[in-house]
Amino acid sequence: MLRYISAGESHGPCLTGIVEGLPANVPLEVEEINRQLARRQQGYGRGGRMKIEKDRVEITAGLRFSRTTGSPLSFLLHNRDYENWREKMDPVGKAPKGLEAVTRPRPGHGDLAGGLKYRQEDLRNILERASARETAMRVAVGSAARLFLREFGLHIYSHVTAIGGVEAPPLALSHEEAEARAEASPVRCAHEGASREMVARIDAAREEGDSLGGIFQVVALGVPVGLGSHVQPDRRLDGRLAQAFMSIQAVKGVEVGLGFAAAGLPGSRVHDEIFYDGEKGYYRKTNRAGGLEGGITNGAPLVIRAALKPIPTLLKPLRSVDMATRQAFSAQVERSDTCAVPAGAVVGEAALAWELARAFLEKFGGDSLEETGGNYRSYLEYLQGR
Repeated sequence: MLRYISAGESHGPCLTGIVEGLPANVPLEVEEINRQLARRQQGYGRGGRMKIEKDRVEITAGLRFSRTTGSPLSFLLHNRDYENWREKMDPVGKAPKGLEAVTRPRPGHGDLAGGLKYRQEDLRNILERASARETAMRVAVGSAARLFLREFGLHIYSHVTAIGGVEAPPLALSHEEAEARAEASPVRCAHEGASREMVARIDAAREEGDSLGGIFQVVALGVPVGLGSHVQPDRRLDGRLAQAFMSIQAVKGVEVGLGFAAAGLPGSRVHDEIFYDGEKGYYRKTNRAGGLEGGITNGAPLVIRAALKPIPTLLKPLRSVDMATRQAFSAQVERSDTCAVPAGAVVGEAALAWELARAFLEKFGGDSLEETGGNYRSYLEYLQGR
């Protein structure tokens, strides 16, 4: 079983993550993990926090000479901004005199619901962990899963398809071209004209003190037939991927393949016809299913889209109620982004990598990379004979 747990607050000393179940002898390039962390911090519309934090992972256990040992991996990401918050966020000791509790919940955040659930009079105890700062560790552990999948030829990329009502029209591009254009765009959009419009829309929202959401798409290539299962709801890979993407802060909707568009089309324009060739076996000329049928990967590229709502912290705050006085007020401002959709796409890549690695190890097992590889090659040989 591949699993991880993380801990840490947005302005606390650090973020910590522990990964268990990754086979031994997997090459883990720390600089590649750092490259993915840097991609998460980029994107037009990010706020001032990205100028402070320059995330670089420290792996303190489970890795020796850049190869996994089979024991738990321990990840550490220091929060540089903690130096400015040490007095307010000290894990030990007593609260300093005059410390002002956060009692004013912000609309769109977990402040109010979390404060009521955990009986907290200071909402900072909720908002620090609910913050999207947590996704930095998610990208770090997802990058480790990504490096594992790379050993078997799986590749993941993303691109943004909409921001603030600006939608990129479909492009007849190869996956390689779409990825290259997205990486060159400040908003990770593969369509140059739409990319420029998105930048302009973000500038306008920033001037107005507002924020923007959008849609990003994540694609996995080289995924074999047979990951996931139809036999129980919690084993269906589409359901697991939906949960993984919905757990990303601010994501409010997930689609696989055609997604919601399929509901308005006749079946003849939704389902992918099946063909057979002596060399490549079973295949489809379309991929409307997004690479998943019956909760199982079908060998086509895996295509997931997620809708990210606008960041709820606004420079022109919305109305709320102070929990201490019950008086109405305009919600307080925390440092925020104008648009985090490009960053959300990178987090989505990590979420997809993690769930695919879990499903891959469930299917092929192995305590070492070599054992997993042997099982995988045996399965590919079986598929070639079908």
